[in-house]
This record gives sequence, C-alpha cells and structure tokens, in this order.
Amino acid sequence: MHPMKPLLRNYPVPRDNPEALRVFLQREWLLTNGLGGYASGTFGGDVSRRYHGLLIAALPAPLGRTVMFNHLGEALRLSNGDRISLSADQASVRLAEVRFEYQLPVWRFECDGIVVEKRILLVNGQNTLHVHYELLDGADQVAIELRPSFQFRRHEIDVSQPVKDYRIHINGHDFEISNGPDIPPLRLMLRAEATGFHHEGGSIREVSYSHEAERGYSSRGQLWSPGYFLVPLNRQRGVTLVASTESWDIMRALRPSVAQELAIERRGHLLTLAGGDALDSTEADLTLAADQFIITPVGRVEDSARARAIGDEVRTVIAGYHWFTDWGRDTMISLEGLTLATGRHAEAGWILRTFAHHIRDGLIPNLFPEGENEGLYHTADATLWFFHAVDRYVSVTGDQELLTLILPKLREIVTAHERGTHFGIHVDPNDGLLSQGRAGYQLTWMDAKVDDWVVTPRRGKAVEINALWHNALCLVEKWLRERGDIESADEMRGRAARVRESFNARFWNPTTGYLYDVIDGETGNDPACRPNQIFSISLPHTVLVPDKWEAVLNTVRDRLLTPYGLRSLDSGNPEYKMRYFGDLRARDAAYHQGTVWAWLIGPYIDAWLRVHPDDRSGALKLLEPLVEHLNDAGHCSISEIFDAEAPFHPRGCIAQAWSVAEVLRCWKALTDAGAPPSTEG
Repeated sequence: MHPMKPLLRNYPVPRDNPEALRVFLQREWLLTNGLGGYASGTFGGDVSRRYHGLLIAALPAPLGRTVMFNHLGEALRLSNGDRISLSADQASVRLAEVRFEYQLPVWRFECDGIVVEKRILLVNGQNTLHVHYELLDGADQVAIELRPSFQFRRHEIDVSQPVKDYRIHINGHDFEISNGPDIPPLRLMLRAEATGFHHEGGSIREVSYSHEAERGYSSRGQLWSPGYFLVPLNRQRGVTLVASTESWDIMRALRPSVAQELAIERRGHLLTLAGGDALDSTEADLTLAADQFIITPVGRVEDSARARAIGDEVRTVIAGYHWFTDWGRDTMISLEGLTLATGRHAEAGWILRTFAHHIRDGLIPNLFPEGENEGLYHTADATLWFFHAVDRYVSVTGDQELLTLILPKLREIVTAHERGTHFGIHVDPNDGLLSQGRAGYQLTWMDAKVDDWVVTPRRGKAVEINALWHNALCLVEKWLRERGDIESADEMRGRAARVRESFNARFWNPTTGYLYDVIDGETGNDPACRPNQIFSISLPHTVLVPDKWEAVLNTVRDRLLTPYGLRSLDSGNPEYKMRYFGDLRARDAAYHQGTVWAWLIGPYIDAWLRVHPDDRSGALKLLEPLVEHLNDAGHCSISEIFDAEAPFHPRGCIAQAWSVAEVLRCWKALTDAGAPPSTEG
C-alpha cells in the first residue's frame, strides 16, 4: 500500500475570512463509479446545480445518467434533547474541515465538543453509494437523523418539473423508493446498530439551484422526502446509509469497511500502474483525476456484448463532468494522457477498438448522445485525431496486432476523405488540402451552436484540420512502409508532400506574420489570430516549414498565452469576449471567441519544445498555474475553460478530460527521465 502523505489534502474551514469562507463552501467535489455515474456537490453541502446529487446512476439506454438520490439532510440529536443540524445552512458553523484521502471526501463536524466525521464513497463498477458516519469525540453516543430527498430525472433535465407519484415500500430494514415503471427503484438500507424510520407520508420542499440561475436555466425545483431515519451513533460503531439501483444481493456483498479498503486499494493499484513519480502528490492527483473519465459505457449493451464475444472489454472516455458524454474528438486527444501516461495500455486498446467499430463512411462518431446507442458523426477533426491516438498507442505499446486490425480502416478513411464524405468533408483536387463545412453544422473543435446560429462555422480549409490531415497521411505512409507495401507508401508520401507544399504556400499570411485560421472560406481567407495554428508545429509530423515555427510560436505566446492555457481568439479581434458568463446564448457567443482552453497548453508545450528543445524547465513552468488549480473549483481536477482576462475565473465543466490529460501527459514527460512530449517526426 502506498504511503498516505502524498494523497492526503486537508482544508480547514476559513471562518475568519467571510469571502474566503463563501468561496470555500461553494467549491465542488466529484466522485465517479467507472460507469459514467457520479456523485457531486459543494464543500458546504449545498445543492447548487441540477447535476448535484449523492447518486447520479448510469442506467442502460434510453435512460442514461439519472439523478436517483438528490440530497441527505443530517442532524445530531443529543441526550438532553438538543438538535444540531449539519446541513448546508449550518456549514459555516458546524463544519471544521474537509479533507480528501486518496481523493475520497471526508467532512469533519465539531459542535460543543462533539466531533463527527462523514465519508462518501461510490463503489466502482456499481450504481451504489455509501454515506458513512463516525462519532469520534465529545460523547459516547448520540442519535443521528438522516432525511433523504429525491427527484428522479435524467441529470440534464430541467429541475422545475413537478415531483409526484413517489412511493416507498418498506420490508423490515429494507426500503425501496419508486416512481413508476420506467425508472428502476432506488434501494436503501442502513448498516447500523439499530434502525428506526419515521414515515411522514411524503413531504415536498422547494429547492433553489444557484448555479442554474447564473447559467440562465430554471433554478427552482422540488424534492420529495418520505420521512427520516433516526439511529444511534456511538464511539464503537459507525452508521452507513447504502443506496443503490443494484440488487439487494449486490448491495449486501460488501461491508462498508471492506468497500472503503477496496476503494483505497484500487487507487493504490492505479498509482503503481502509472509508475514514474506517481507517488509525488501532483502526479498522483492527476493520475487519480484521469481515472474519473475512463468508463465502461453500461448503457451500450451491444458494444459490450460484441467486445466480450472476442475476449475484449469496452471502454470509452467521458469528455467532462457534469454534462458531457463520450466525444470522439475529446477521447482521441485525451487518450495519451489518460491511459498511456498512466500505464493503462489495455484500456487504451479497448477504446481504440471500440471507436474503430463505429467508423461510418470514413468518420468516427463526434459523440454518443445521453441514453443513445448510436453516435452522431458531425465532425471533421475527430477522425483525424484517431490517427494520432493510434500512433501514440503503438509507439508506447508496440501493439502491432491492433495496428494490423485498424490500418485497413485508416486507409478507407483516407479514401473516403479523398472521394468526399458527409458534411462537405473532401480533399480539394486543386491543392490536396482538406475542406469541410455544411450550413447549420459546426464540424471543428470550435463547435458552439445556439439554435440555428453556428458561432464559429469555420467552413472551408481550417488550419488545424490540414495539419492533422498531413499528420495522418504521414502516419499511414510510415505504417505501410514498415509492412513492405512500398508502392502504397510512396503514394501516401506523395499526397502528404502535396499537402505540405500547398499548406505552406497558402496558409502563411505575410501581412500578419502568422497563419490564416481558414482559407477558401465563405468570405475568403480568415486572418483571425487563433490558437489552431499551433498544431502546424505541435503534431509529430509537422506541416509547417521550420523557418516559420518561431514566428507562429511567438505570435501565440504574445497574443494568446495565459497562465491557464490559450485564448481562443486574440483580444484585438472585434468578436473577442473577455468573460464566459450569462445565459446559454451569451456563453456560447464567448465559448471560442476569447475564452481560455486549458487543454491547449499541451500542444503549446509540444511546439515550445520544438523551437526550444533544451528548455524543459521553461515548459514545466507553464504547467504550474494549472497544477495549483487542482486546489480550486472542482477539487483535484482541471476545469474545462477560463475567462480570457485576469483573474481568469474557471468556467464550464469542473472536471474536463482533455484538460487533465494534457497537463498529466506533459507533466509526466517533463518530470520523468524520459523523452519530451510527442515531438518526433
């Protein structure tokens, strides 16, 4: 077992500073269950998002992730009749400390000498929650009152829908909450010295979701409670509330203490697998943060059945918590950091084979919608990132069997792009460059859309699309040559050379001294200064000629680099937005119009090391603010985006796969005694 010290984070409650206290209580935590399900809330216990809850279960399609257990009211009852609330409205008074042991949250409450600790755990591979309480000091015994509250709904659904038709079924010490035949029941049981339930016939209370109000969504909803448990809590034995959508047998299979031990053992195993400096607190935190995104997609039964029939398993990557599902682009960009940098090579192979199965007409899915079995394919770059992910996997593992399986599919993808496929994705026969675009679609990673408004359509020949296209052709050429197919390899080399020649002739803007973002677009060539040009240097097979590298890098550094990643648009552009804030339309208008993206620090570091190969310490320094950010916003993870100007407030998802993956990939490469990040070719 690994020593605890590098995996313990203590956060005393800053009661003497009102503003620091407010921020502290609003910080968020996240636990995941390896299926896409999760538990999340604030340090102070407030339910401020529609996505907050103690159990958001990952259920088979068409349900998807479903809020099954919203809130648990807590209070102590003393022998003198006093009642001490531990709930959110008393958090600033009763809460003494929040700490994380192996990133598992623990709350410490102190009042009049009585000390109680609460732990929350999700059992990996199950939709099962454990909430455990221990009395540590101040009395030999108290009674603890636990009031569960519910609003069963898909986790992204409006909170304002009415709460009705809930039932509770009691069988001895077993309890089932149901809400019709379409959603499985939630099963509850208490592991305690004695169990007492006070049935109140069902009550409804109003709840305000402050984050939803800020984001312009409905922010008032209802929660239903059947009553409350009142059970003894003594110094010798804790109390655990178990809630699950699994069977009673599965719920009873693990005692709470055993479940806790196994959760820590699993985390220790992940750190051992990661090797390197995984016992260092930064790398350990990033390694465990990476684990949250790698899931078995329990809803896609066909994928699981097919994979297991050939002795495989199915894995995919959740793009971000709380609201993203698995996205092809995010998965391929994240694969190296999440799986290869952490020693999870087998799972990397499973992910690649899963997506290879879903190739249609030369495209991998852009995303799998919540509760659906089939993907959506409206993307021009996810498929090109697939080539990059395969390359990184084979380079690390040497798995030629997977490459032999997938290479014919990669050649088919090239053919489909040459011929032309969906959404206007095609190679222009005049210059060999890849063009894309169709009205009403957003096909690059800059994909914000509100109703019929595509904010950054970027139709035409986008700079990073063609950098990726060149990289893909070079990779296929290399793999074909290694297999002795010289004629086909020479053909691929010719295609790549033509792309390289056309790219350098057409994308360089001599007026600005950097690359056009899009050429041959709806209004001609777009000179906007965006971070997409960095991929012309950062990818393993660079498309940009070396004598232009420094100019592009310096432009990105001077105009787009921030402590938390790259701005998506230069501040001198009239479309530039300083803050990502407001309702959906206002946020999406800013999403790729200045907003900082943390994941882009990875390609920027790759490019930096291309131009400054001896400055590993300078590259490492670029990661320090994002490492410090592990103590902000979503605990021990990295946010999706940040405001474009100081103080660079974190926005979007509290935990984003490619943000964590790229920081971990670069951190590990720069701190291990190995090669720099992927800068070969």
